[in-house]
Amino acid sequence: MKGILGRKIGMTEKFTKDGKVIPVTVIEVEPNVITQIKTTETDGYNAIQLAYGDKKEKNASKAEIGHAKKAGVAPKRFLKELRVESTEGYTLGSTLAADTFEVGERVDVTGTSKGKGFTGVIKRHGQSRGPETHGSHYHRRPGSMGTMRPMRVLKGKKLSGHMGASTVTIQNLEIIEVCLEDNYILVSGNVPGPKKSIVLIKSAVKGGKVNPKEIIINTEATTEEVNEEVATTVEETQAEETVQETQTEEVVEETNDVEETTEA
Repeated sequence: MKGILGRKIGMTEKFTKDGKVIPVTVIEVEPNVITQIKTTETDGYNAIQLAYGDKKEKNASKAEIGHAKKAGVAPKRFLKELRVESTEGYTLGSTLAADTFEVGERVDVTGTSKGKGFTGVIKRHGQSRGPETHGSHYHRRPGSMGTMRPMRVLKGKKLSGHMGASTVTIQNLEIIEVCLEDNYILVSGNVPGPKKSIVLIKSAVKGGKVNPKEIIINTEATTEEVNEEVATTVEETQAEETVQETQTEEVVEETNDVEETTEA
């Protein structure tokens, strides 16, 4: 399984050559450092530890500093362990960049959803409200607490409480574009979490690879072509106006000559 840590920047849209629009999420993917490698012989399973985001050494503990020095890097802010089938090809201190994934691959994106605070059952669980009229004082309350017996609230009862701020995974998203120069990945659809939050992109459990969509990437070239066409049209219009003015002047001169001849 492949994976990489990134930071959610926001959402935008891309257009395909057949005229369809695709909503995409921009994920900034700076190179991830491998700070630890676990093998079956030493730990019982194969995994690598990804590190993302620099952290000031004065804000790191001695354990964090020592752990980072084993990989030959500065302390990192975010660490994530990723299970892999084999640790071959991974070395301690090496980096994983945006080109870990290819356009058209299916991925699962995991993040922490936006926190909503303390909410009621209508917003939290989608329950219906009570009557508005006829003296009802039961509008947005949670409803019955249970039966006569066993005289207590049963486990699993949907009540008010803290909503959001939980780990959420969106499955089977498609990689639309990968830019190694600017360190970003465009993923179809939305991903959990607010802007500038950390997300994990990993290979899809249920998906595979699809045919890449033909995306219009170079909009500058299209703009230049349009500008050239507009400039050509303007030049042709100006040339036609010049010809018309010349013809008008010739007609006026001929008319004046005829009038002078008639008076003579």
